[in-house]
Amino acid sequence: MQSQHLIARLTNGRDAVTIRLKRVYETDRDGDGTRVLVDRLWPRGLAKEKAGIDLWLKDIAPSDDLRKRFHARPELWDEFRAAYATELEREPAQTALVELRGLLKHGPVTLLYAARDEERNNAVALKEWLEREAP
Repeated sequence: MQSQHLIARLTNGRDAVTIRLKRVYETDRDGDGTRVLVDRLWPRGLAKEKAGIDLWLKDIAPSDDLRKRFHARPELWDEFRAAYATELEREPAQTALVELRGLLKHGPVTLLYAARDEERNNAVALKEWLEREAP
């Protein structure tokens, strides 16, 4: 299954911008725009030279503690999203968000993640947070 969820109404001040979500193991496509890995750990078994990643924003990823608490526990999804939202309000995530928002001003961005669960992962939670926090 190919995961390309689009955000329809996120604005960068005047124009709508596109954010896609995609597993990092999927092939890159022309419409991906800037490909940004939003995981704290490098994806297992993926060579950096072949990854097609433009930027690795590990500081925007959940903390190691949060990642470990949530891992393989989908029943804690709501708790994870709330805790991750709190982390996004603090450094170092705030600096990484400035960089991500800068990229969004220049075109589409694809947030890349390694998780197998395409419905409940940090990239999905980040997309939802960006939708709520859009200026």
